[in-house]
Amino acid sequence: MTDGSAAAPTVPDRRIEQNRRKLELLLDSVFRPGDWAATLAHGVGLQGRIRPSVSSFHIRQPTLAKRPPLRIGFASDFHAGATTHPELLADACNALAAFEPDILLLGGDFVSVRASYIDRLAPLLAAIDAPFGKFGVLGNHDLRADHGLVVTALEGAGVRMITNEHVTLAAPFSDVTICGLDDPTRGTPRADRALDGVEGTRIVLMHSPEGLKAIGDRHFDLAFAGHTHGGQVAMPGGKPVLVPGGHLNRVYCSGCFQIGCDTPRMLLVSRGVGCSTIPVRMFAAPEVHLCLIS
Repeated sequence: MTDGSAAAPTVPDRRIEQNRRKLELLLDSVFRPGDWAATLAHGVGLQGRIRPSVSSFHIRQPTLAKRPPLRIGFASDFHAGATTHPELLADACNALAAFEPDILLLGGDFVSVRASYIDRLAPLLAAIDAPFGKFGVLGNHDLRADHGLVVTALEGAGVRMITNEHVTLAAPFSDVTICGLDDPTRGTPRADRALDGVEGTRIVLMHSPEGLKAIGDRHFDLAFAGHTHGGQVAMPGGKPVLVPGGHLNRVYCSGCFQIGCDTPRMLLVSRGVGCSTIPVRMFAAPEVHLCLIS
């Protein structure tokens, strides 16, 4: 792993990237009219139903006064667009609101292909109450689109974007700092800016497990990531058929993992909400998370 002081983005070959973008636009033009593909797939159950997941983590801070558990709502990979049915987006946001989170963390890939699709999602995120803040980072799909438009809409929904920076929560959670990393595929993650000098509990928000390379040996208590979709299409039992490129994306495809032994660091990788490229999920159900931090 690198030291994270100036981690370079993993930039695909320009020609491959251009061809990928052309394919995405072509598929979007086919699937977009009347949202027919997402409507059909959702109607026959091929986009899955949102699974709310609840996890508890105990992080020892013996020098601090006892405080109530911090309720973190987390979701990633909404992929608002022609491949994700609007009802799936609404169900995900309703489940997040039902968690009654203190903070809401959003792991990127808010849209697929076109930035204008953020208008389908932003009002739903705006309606979620998170009294101690909503925080987000961008994903590779956001950065391939007009991400300025995506950021503007999210900020209008009350989401603070924390790219290579950190923010400490207000009391009674002032021992907790949220550290946001840029996307490792299309951006430049700077763990030095996001984590160095942060005291107390470090919560990392990143789009992809590949962000661990930028973090290196730095300590964190809990990290959130998405990007992998759990394969989006998997074998019965959940073994993914195809995972996005990157060794750590394959190692940490979905679920909760302990990183290291001497100073354990926990990583939660979500399968996400929506569908990318094709409007189908199989044996990789969409999910949102509630994590209780005490």
